[in-house]
Amino acid sequence: MATNLRQREIWEGAPPSAGDTQKKGRLTIQCDELWSFVNNKGNKQWVWLALDANTREIVGVYIGARDEAAARKLWQSLPPLYRQCAIAYTDFWAAYAAVLPSKRHRAVGKETGKTSYIERFNNTLRQRVSRLVRKTLSFSKSLENHIGAIWYFIHYYNASLPV
Repeated sequence: MATNLRQREIWEGAPPSAGDTQKKGRLTIQCDELWSFVNNKGNKQWVWLALDANTREIVGVYIGARDEAAARKLWQSLPPLYRQCAIAYTDFWAAYAAVLPSKRHRAVGKETGKTSYIERFNNTLRQRVSRLVRKTLSFSKSLENHIGAIWYFIHYYNASLPV
């Protein structure tokens, strides 16, 4: 039971402090995904992320496939305040359009700069978590360790943001 709860927290939970306080002003999130692998390059795992554009805090995470169900899990991992009010900027991946509410979803290209913070975070994640480097010998052999390493860095990142 405790293992299932821990796994659920890792897979679907929002990082601590994400959305704990009432935000003032307009809520804007940027969503993106990056690929990684576990054990071999045939076993791709996609890291889905949502970042608050104002605070730079990671407010939603899901690790899994790259399909509509995974996009839905990312949406469910967001705190309720973000699901109700936030404008979401994403790339043109069809899964986002299928899951996010059309009134608050904006599919934009990279040239607009509307997803620049999440793209920068993806680069930081690849730099700091060696398991995510594309050509590396330090890959994860188990999915649990892979998720744990990513989750650990996201917690560290959110805790290091200025208050």
